Amino acid sequence: MGDSHDRTGGMIEISLSELLERCNFPSPGTPIDCAVSGGADSLALLVLAIQAGCTVTAWHVDHGLRQGSDQEGAAVAQVATSLGASVELVTASVNPGPNLEARARQARRELLPAGVLTGHTADDQAETVLLNLLRGAGLPGVAGIGSPQRRPILNLRRHETQWVCQNQGLEPLDDPMNADPRFTRNRVRHEVLPLLAEVFQRDPVPLLARHAEHAGQGVALLQELLADLDPTDTRTLAQQDPALMRLSVHRWLTEQRNGLAPDAAAVDRVCAVVAHSSQAAEVGGGDRVERTDGRLRFLPGRQPTKSSR
Repeated sequence: MGDSHDRTGGMIEISLSELLERCNFPSPGTPIDCAVSGGADSLALLVLAIQAGCTVTAWHVDHGLRQGSDQEGAAVAQVATSLGASVELVTASVNPGPNLEARARQARRELLPAGVLTGHTADDQAETVLLNLLRGAGLPGVAGIGSPQRRPILNLRRHETQWVCQNQGLEPLDDPMNADPRFTRNRVRHEVLPLLAEVFQRDPVPLLARHAEHAGQGVALLQELLADLDPTDTRTLAQQDPALMRLSVHRWLTEQRNGLAPDAAAVDRVCAVVAHSSQAAEVGGGDRVERTDGRLRFLPGRQPTKSSR
């Protein structure tokens, strides 16, 4: 048992067993893969997964974006091994330039194994809801990060993952990119959410997380209506209700892009291809969709290089 500060600065009593009760890990003994950057959230994911009795492999992606990043991989490997997890270190080739955050995220998605668990928290969920709302991402976007089965600590707060690290004597890696105001998510985290808390005199994170949960239930209901619909058949797709067509395109693009959801404009462009208003559309990250013989084809952009060491 120990103490932690909530986001308002108040003291709360906390324990690992209580945190585990709010997590969504598989049954003890289940082999799982965990994405571990070395930050507090991913280290807490690793600790709690092992506490839950899972057989854990920790995956760390080195983007090579800053000097000494290879040493971070070595540090993650040391911690994971000491906790009883297996380790896989992989490297990605991500060049500096525009849309760096999105391209690095895309590289991680393509290099990590299918079904990998991530350390997203309720704070990440709230940030995602706000970002997607302002991107016009529609109902799937305001449903937030999605797939709670792959995000077992989604009900935890960021201050709680920091407490887990402190409790276990772990020193999280400090990624300077997490404080860089050039990245929109960081400004939402450090400026927008605190301002909302000040204006409304309450913590907005639980409210936004609850909104995402409710929106996700609505998306799940609509997904059932799409079960027998081929998202690449433009003739059939064009005959659907516009809301179902958009959701079908959104889901298909997300699957084709390894879980990276498109923005509203990309969905609109693909819907125009479905309606024969255009022949092809850019959907972000160098990815394209074109219509051939009445069917949609996904043409991926450049793939990152994967290597293990």
